[in-house]
Amino acid sequence: MMSLKNRTAFITGASRGIGKAIALRLAKEGANIVVAAKSVRENEKLGGTIFTAAEEIEAAGGKALAVPCDIRDEAMIQEAVARTIDKFGGIDMVINNASAIALTKTGETKTNRFNLMHDINVRGTFLVTKNCLPYLLKSDHAHILTLSPPLNLNPKWLGAHVAYTMSKYNMTMMALGWAEEFKHIPVASNALWPRTTIDTAAVRNLLGGETLANMSRKPGIMADAAFYIVSQDPRNCTGNSFTDEQVLQQNGITDFASYSVVKGAQLYTDLFLDE
Repeated sequence: MMSLKNRTAFITGASRGIGKAIALRLAKEGANIVVAAKSVRENEKLGGTIFTAAEEIEAAGGKALAVPCDIRDEAMIQEAVARTIDKFGGIDMVINNASAIALTKTGETKTNRFNLMHDINVRGTFLVTKNCLPYLLKSDHAHILTLSPPLNLNPKWLGAHVAYTMSKYNMTMMALGWAEEFKHIPVASNALWPRTTIDTAAVRNLLGGETLANMSRKPGIMADAAFYIVSQDPRNCTGNSFTDEQVLQQNGITDFASYSVVKGAQLYTDLFLDE
């Protein structure tokens, strides 16, 4: 485990949910956090902005930079990276968290929603990483962490919502591709996915409401897993497609009860993972 104090993490979609949980966990270790997200005004259903997230990060012990950034717009990414370098002098970690979802079959998938998922999940993830890469190459503790699932070719997941599935699997393929491309530098690259659904605004508002939220775990489990991954020597931890449980078990944590939203509740297995 290597210290994250004064290391800089560029986190997309960090104004709420899993992204913010990861930001707060790394801030506890003294990291600098760039909150790169679109949320400059609060949405009543979703809650939180880049500015309120930055306040929480500072309170948790880190330094924060709130930067408006729609990762569909490369100019905004470049501006966010430039501001990061101006404030913190470098980038050590990129957390590709921002994502769009639509669990629809082909005939039900609107073209603009298809475009949104691929513009954010695929193109956006690629462009964020590409524009941060010159600074990762200068770091002696460079990590790329992409929140995407193991590649599971069970036809169930392709048939259920092929547009979304393609976009998330593309994220994982990029994560694995970067591990190979940058292994001799080294810049570590890994993918991380939750074993169960996570209680976020997306789960409550888009997927399953309070019922599914109560069958889920808190975002803290993903934050702890992310912390363990990016704390590793990049030479020794790359090219993996982890679940949160796997990471915690590898670090000696086998009791996950405290992460449940409802103690003792039956948990719902997340997408792309077979029972």
